[in-house]
Amino acid sequence: MAAATTIAGIGVSEGIRIGRAYRLDEPVSGVSGRTAEKDGNAGTDRAQSGLPGGSDGPSRNAEAEIGRLEQARERCAEQLTALAERARAELGEDKAAILAGQRGFLSDPAFYPAIAKRVRDEGWLAEEAVNDTVEMFAAKFEALGNAYMRERAADIRDVGKRLLLALTGGGEESGLAGLREEAILVAEDLSPSETVQLDKRYVLAFVTRTGGKTSHTAILSRSLGIPAIVGAGEPLDAVRTGDTLIVDGANGLCIVRPDEETLRAYEVRMAEERDRIASEREGRFRPAVSADGRRVEIGVNIGAAAESEAAADSGADGIGLYRTEFLFMHAERLPDEEEQYAAYSEVVRRMDGRPVIIRTLDIGGDKALPYLNLPKEANPFLGYRAIRIGLDREDWLRSQLRAIIRASAHGEVKVMFPMISGLGEWRRAKALFEEELASLRKEGQSIADRIETGIMVEIPSAALLADTFAREVDFFSIGTNDLVQYTLAVDRMNEKVAPLYDYFHPAVLQLIQRVIEASHTHGKWTGMCGGMAADPIAAPLLLGYGLDEWSMDIGSIPKVKQALSRLDSGECREWAARLTALDTPEAVRSELVHLSERS
Repeated sequence: MAAATTIAGIGVSEGIRIGRAYRLDEPVSGVSGRTAEKDGNAGTDRAQSGLPGGSDGPSRNAEAEIGRLEQARERCAEQLTALAERARAELGEDKAAILAGQRGFLSDPAFYPAIAKRVRDEGWLAEEAVNDTVEMFAAKFEALGNAYMRERAADIRDVGKRLLLALTGGGEESGLAGLREEAILVAEDLSPSETVQLDKRYVLAFVTRTGGKTSHTAILSRSLGIPAIVGAGEPLDAVRTGDTLIVDGANGLCIVRPDEETLRAYEVRMAEERDRIASEREGRFRPAVSADGRRVEIGVNIGAAAESEAAADSGADGIGLYRTEFLFMHAERLPDEEEQYAAYSEVVRRMDGRPVIIRTLDIGGDKALPYLNLPKEANPFLGYRAIRIGLDREDWLRSQLRAIIRASAHGEVKVMFPMISGLGEWRRAKALFEEELASLRKEGQSIADRIETGIMVEIPSAALLADTFAREVDFFSIGTNDLVQYTLAVDRMNEKVAPLYDYFHPAVLQLIQRVIEASHTHGKWTGMCGGMAADPIAAPLLLGYGLDEWSMDIGSIPKVKQALSRLDSGECREWAARLTALDTPEAVRSELVHLSERS
């Protein structure tokens, strides 16, 4: 019997699973010999073979190839539309946007026409044209040097693979189709469209040779709740179908052919994990109360009206962040006031009196709207985005504000403005809100007597001015994802600097503490809707700072409530004061892990 081997990769979705390996072969690779001739005899060879580009010119059979290409494009568009709808129903709007973005390549004026031109004007086979064009565009994205653009390269290769499958008559994912028993997938990589189709009845976990922590595949695996390790590298090549594997997603370890002692130890850990998850789920409908009786609010983050049904049944006290941009991203044109009102009011009605915080349009950065023709920017995360666009194109913001205000007739609505960096932006946005509020009242519209307005604290300048802002806003919501990025000058999508991205950095903690204290000084409240709110390890700090509201994905609610129930708020205040004085994020995290294990 071969000796056990431990392979270290990047853990992207936690969980322990034990099972047999199933190697996933690539379903499509290249054009199987039907490649374009580049030498002087190409025209003769093509003419004799009846392929396009012979002596009669490139157009001899070009129309037939264009027909094949069009059929493949239509099939791919249908597949990606169906996958996006599946992702929307099961995982939420933001995950569906990954598949919708892939579908967008098929209508991109730069991408698809470049494939068709090679076929129609240059006599290429459809398969050749797809291969060449996909690689050309993928190389351009990769050359831009940031993680977001590398993800676009992975997405366009995924679309290219799907086009090739359609052209060659292959099944959608022929390698996955053969899996009909429980197994751990082992692959070179998994594309986003493959990941979203994984059947949890059979796929216990997966391990890939390549990939990174911020990849779309990693994001989807967490949403699906499938333990996963990526970037395992060359050692994974030695794994064979049928090998016994242990996947430890939290620690990024894949143990191949474990000995009996190791197997028993992980079986115990897996059973403990199951008991913990069951206990967390049982407590999801209990109020979020600390051990000494301090009650806090738990909200849920959503991206579409369709998610409000699950949100209403999640055990949450309300919706802490409604990302309205996804309504715009899945439209062919700018949604008008009535379309927006229909979406917002549906969410508010479903929450049945529980508060709904609606964030105004936050596009730009990594969220594009092709039909708006926004300018391309070298550094979009520091550019024309969010409230900056809203204040520049007031008619868009006014239309959205009217729709949100009208939705307040159906329940408790709060309005939140994103990416506020200074008082001037806040005051202009608030003035537009007040003008539309007065206009709707004059029109006799049914609206709430009071609608709270607040800001996202994502930019350090807003946190530093928190005391001044707190005199005017009704609430703050701290968006830790961007606050960390801007405070530490770390691109959170860049794997090379990923270790520097840490919300336990003392500078970030001091800004968070400052915002919460400022709000309380002026009788206001502070929520948090970034990733830190969903981390149970962070609960002692946030409870100690006095955070009033946590908002997160639905799956994190049980474990955060469980963590809070074990904490004493008085002790947490003492811990928070001590931990905030530490000088490295590693020291803070180490202390918090110790506190978590103790409780």
